Amino acid sequence: MTNINFPESRPNTIFLTEGGIETEIMYKWGFDLPHFAMFPLLENPEASETIKNMYRRYLDVVAKYGHNALIGGFDYRASPDYGKALGYSEDGLREANMRSIQFLRDVAAEYNGQIDQCLFTGYVGPRGDAYFGANNMSIEESEQYHSVQIETLKAAGVDLVWAVTFSHVQEAIGVVRAAKKIGLPIAISFTLTSEHKLSSGLSFSSAIKIVDAQTAGYPSFFSINCSHPDEFGPALSDGEWMHRVRSLRPNAAKMDKISLCKLGHLEEGNPVELGIQIGELKKRYEHMDIWGGCCGTCETHLEEMAKNLPSGLYKSP
Repeated sequence: MTNINFPESRPNTIFLTEGGIETEIMYKWGFDLPHFAMFPLLENPEASETIKNMYRRYLDVVAKYGHNALIGGFDYRASPDYGKALGYSEDGLREANMRSIQFLRDVAAEYNGQIDQCLFTGYVGPRGDAYFGANNMSIEESEQYHSVQIETLKAAGVDLVWAVTFSHVQEAIGVVRAAKKIGLPIAISFTLTSEHKLSSGLSFSSAIKIVDAQTAGYPSFFSINCSHPDEFGPALSDGEWMHRVRSLRPNAAKMDKISLCKLGHLEEGNPVELGIQIGELKKRYEHMDIWGGCCGTCETHLEEMAKNLPSGLYKSP
């Protein structure tokens, strides 16, 4: 039985997320991200204003095309190991998580009356590197580790916990069990290799089936992020399991993510082509209603996606 606390998908209703905020803030606006962590930048007034304007541009697209918003962004690295590496105490890390969600609420408040529904997600990243090396955590270790951040996200009042760029089912099962025990809806987003599988070797469909079986189907939905459609496309099918996949959040470029990590600059790909690909995926999988971006994407890519997603509420400038 799936978690029913997060809104069920509805016909003709689309949620748009933010784009690839880390790559945008680093490569377009020139701010450093030690340990790939965004949340410390909120302590920098200049960076904070730059980020606020980024989210305004994202939400401008949401409002223009009459969609709903599901936004998050700063807490991908706001878990105990990374907090400690960045010099945060337990209390300081908790405050950083809370500040991150409040920041989003403040920006979204500017769009009251322009966007019908704006929901807030807290991101939980993997304990280790998402792309390099093995993850030997047990399910129990994952549950204990991720519970710390999820407890804080519950106190912050998020609508959804979204575990993103996960590659190992044991860690995914653990984070789901943590969310279930704490009482928050959760989504699991896997990232795929150029071989169209998780780096642990499992197929996307197998990973979903295993997590569902081990958690009594608790996740609200599954998704893919940090992969281009050319990379994850072959992993999709018309099987019954695909109805558990509600969201796709692609990278901008067709390059594999290991190569992208080594570039050292922004690779925006072809936004128009990406938008068309997203539109074709929506036609094939009509139940999918949560779309957005990952590495290299910004409001330009979101607008191209929005142009190709169904909406009867388009608002001309």
